[in-house]
Amino acid sequence: MKPVVNRSGAAANDSDRLGRRGRLFRKYAAMFVAVMSLALAINGLSDIWFSYQEQRALLIRIQRGQAEAAAEKITQFLKEIEGQLAWATQLPWSLRTVDEWRFDAVRLMRRVPAITEITQLDANGREQYQVSRQAPDVVGSQTDYSKSQAFIGAMKNGVYLGPVDFVRESEPYMTIAVAGEGRGTGVIVARVNLKFIWDVVSRIRVGKQGRAYVIDAKDRLIADPDISMVLRNTDLSHLEHVQAARASVSGDAIQYPYAHDIKGHRVLSAYAVVAPVNWLLFVELPIAEAYAPVYASIKRSGILLLALLALAALAGVLLAHRIVVPIRSLHRSAERIARGDLTQRISISTGDELEVLGEQFNEMAARLQDFYATLERKVEERTRELEVANQAKSRFLAAASHDLRQPLHALGLFVAQLQGRMAAAERKQLIGRIDAALSAMNELFNALLDISKLDAGVLTPNITSFPIEQLLKRVETTLAGAAREKGLSFRVIPNTTWVRSDFILLERIVLNLASNALRYTSKGRVLIGCRFRGDRLRLEVWDTGIGVPQDQQKNIFGEFYRLGDPSGERRAGLGLGLAIVDRLCRLLDHPIHVDSIVGKGSCFSVSVPRVAAPAEVKEPESAPVRALRAPSGKVVAVIDDDPLVLEGMGGLLRSWGYRVVTAENDNAALAGHIGHGAAPDLIISDYRLLGGKTGIEVITRLRAKLGVDVPAFLVSGDINPTLLHEARVNGFHMLHKPVKPMALRALVTQLLKKQADRDLIKGTERTH
Repeated sequence: MKPVVNRSGAAANDSDRLGRRGRLFRKYAAMFVAVMSLALAINGLSDIWFSYQEQRALLIRIQRGQAEAAAEKITQFLKEIEGQLAWATQLPWSLRTVDEWRFDAVRLMRRVPAITEITQLDANGREQYQVSRQAPDVVGSQTDYSKSQAFIGAMKNGVYLGPVDFVRESEPYMTIAVAGEGRGTGVIVARVNLKFIWDVVSRIRVGKQGRAYVIDAKDRLIADPDISMVLRNTDLSHLEHVQAARASVSGDAIQYPYAHDIKGHRVLSAYAVVAPVNWLLFVELPIAEAYAPVYASIKRSGILLLALLALAALAGVLLAHRIVVPIRSLHRSAERIARGDLTQRISISTGDELEVLGEQFNEMAARLQDFYATLERKVEERTRELEVANQAKSRFLAAASHDLRQPLHALGLFVAQLQGRMAAAERKQLIGRIDAALSAMNELFNALLDISKLDAGVLTPNITSFPIEQLLKRVETTLAGAAREKGLSFRVIPNTTWVRSDFILLERIVLNLASNALRYTSKGRVLIGCRFRGDRLRLEVWDTGIGVPQDQQKNIFGEFYRLGDPSGERRAGLGLGLAIVDRLCRLLDHPIHVDSIVGKGSCFSVSVPRVAAPAEVKEPESAPVRALRAPSGKVVAVIDDDPLVLEGMGGLLRSWGYRVVTAENDNAALAGHIGHGAAPDLIISDYRLLGGKTGIEVITRLRAKLGVDVPAFLVSGDINPTLLHEARVNGFHMLHKPVKPMALRALVTQLLKKQADRDLIKGTERTH
């Protein structure tokens, strides 16, 4: 409804609107002028910037081309000298007289003025003659140069290009040696005066004040238009563009826009590599001269920009006058929507983008109404989801605590029974039960570690192609005995199809499914087979067990979830096997499916990608199984801050025939090593020790103090995946407590054997 006002109120409102109209006009006129001026300024400045960049790029290309052309001339200069020297080594020394060799040498020096001295060495490195522009000729001196770098390099590579040296710390020289192709031809060695490179550099014209120069591999100036700079043996290694060029590994010419030359002037610089000798040829142009055309272009563009800005101001005033009324309407309506009046709608009929903007405002208001209407419901849903997640976490911790307390409780009772008197047979039976309780605890800890790894995402699949038959045979070998003990029929149907997956993780999935089938099957059979489904192979595990109700088929993949037997019997198991299977299948992208009928059985299937079998497959040879034996005299250092763990670990290792040094920290371990008289052959350390130290730090310090890279591994009760990652990065194996004695013994034997093999190889190398 429209408000009803009197005449005086209407007049006041009209006056107020006129005042606001004037303010809006000034504001939006200024805004349009500013926007258009900014656009023009950006456009003009961008043109100036791109012109600047294009000019600089053009200068770089020119300088780069000049540098590459000059570098190629210097390379050709060196190659011509090599070619001339190669002609003098075509015939063996014995087929020519000394006069003939001298004649060839003099002729070579006339052809190549840069050569100041030629020395002929026979195949044994002895000097046969020497011809020099500055000294008398030497014939048949037989001086031995077989150990010289020139002779060795030429005989090895055919050509030797020596480093630059400065005679009398002024003139740059280098040595070039060329070996003949046949036997007995020997090596010809030439001393080359590099002042002749000045001719190449002096012809390069870089603007009016630019220059080109060459530095050797040690960053010393060897060619420059100012020859006095060369004769002073000038070192340019301190220049930043020289250092950057040396650091470059690409070998391409690079521009250093704000480099400084040897006189401290700012220059544009490009370089090229003289490949055979690792020299650098630089071309430089002063910044002021290089950017002179750019500055002129900037001046012209600035004048044009000022003219365009004046036109923009006029256009802004006109546009602001036409748009101020709908803008004022949009502003007023938007303020009402911002205050929460979502029923406000804007009505603009301009037939242009402003009308579209008004419609978008209206659509936004409608969406905000819908959003606020559903916001409370969404908050309640998120709150319920958080509560469910917290409850699931609490159930997980409670179930883990319960399953851990069960074997601990049993162990306490068994230990109490051991304290009384009993017959040997009863004691043996009781020890077996203690071992079973420990196995249950170890199984729970390993399962929790697997869950932690999978949830943390630190487990990386190793995807390969392999025949599924290998996996099926291993599963059959592992579970056939358990099936026979329960009186079940256990069958694995062979299949030669090749699949693509992680062999170890897929085997873990099938083993968990098959073990679950055996656990929940009292009579009948368990069958493992494969079916083709398009380009995938479906691994199926069938059983005739108790089955899974339809309403529980999703819950069975949760942690510590166990199915109850209709007969009321409690089934053994941790309730983590299917949780691990679910996470592994998601990690490998292998869909898992369950079909089950209560009282008749279940079928768990996993879909795996198929691949074509290779043309020829070689079966890997199985390694012989070796008995675990403790090498006599081997010393094992055990470090742990728990006295009970030290006592138990030390006693177990001693029972295997090892000599053991136990310690609570690295200092005690060093004291035990000194008292024992020999460095340990193996170090076993807990990860977390007293004083905030880690086992990695302790092992590293012990190795440094002993001066021996002693084999070592870690033991930890912490299942944090970051610890496992840290141990792997530092090259350590890690066993998680509680550690099975056989797993401990296997790792100890493996590390000691590797060390023994390395010692044997080192000893063999020393004897040879």
